[in-house]
Amino acid sequence: MSEENKDLGDKAKEAAKEAAEDLKDAAGKAKEKASDFAEDAKEAAKDFQEDVKEAFDPKNPDSGKTVAIIAHITLIGWIIAIVMNSSNKTEIGSFYIRQVLGIFLVFLVTGFIPFINLLGWLFGLVLLIVSLVGAINGEQKPVFLLGETFQNWFKGL
Repeated sequence: MSEENKDLGDKAKEAAKEAAEDLKDAAGKAKEKASDFAEDAKEAAKDFQEDVKEAFDPKNPDSGKTVAIIAHITLIGWIIAIVMNSSNKTEIGSFYIRQVLGIFLVFLVTGFIPFINLLGWLFGLVLLIVSLVGAINGEQKPVFLLGETFQNWFKGL
């Protein structure tokens, strides 16, 4: 029996050595895959960073257009547009930030006036749509009636 136990012990040692070697091989392959993944992730991050720089470069005419369109997306979008425009000021971005602020004020003021609030909201909605179309086209078109006034009132933005 002791010889059988000795043979079983030797077989167990061999199996353990083989399992350890297999585990080392698997760990090496996993490490290699993780390294490849890390390199791919770094390359993707660099590409993304270059795309962001290009999209928001003041020399790129579309960067101001992006800010202008974002400014039209609720009050939160307008705040985001201000932050984006503060780091890379563009003429079209600043134009639409001022214009959208004025349109939001039209919504706010006319919303509190009884009997006029529905017409005021409709008028504000039309102004917002006309302004958004101008922003999408990349043109600095002030909205009718109040556009130039908004630009003068909010020159500081």
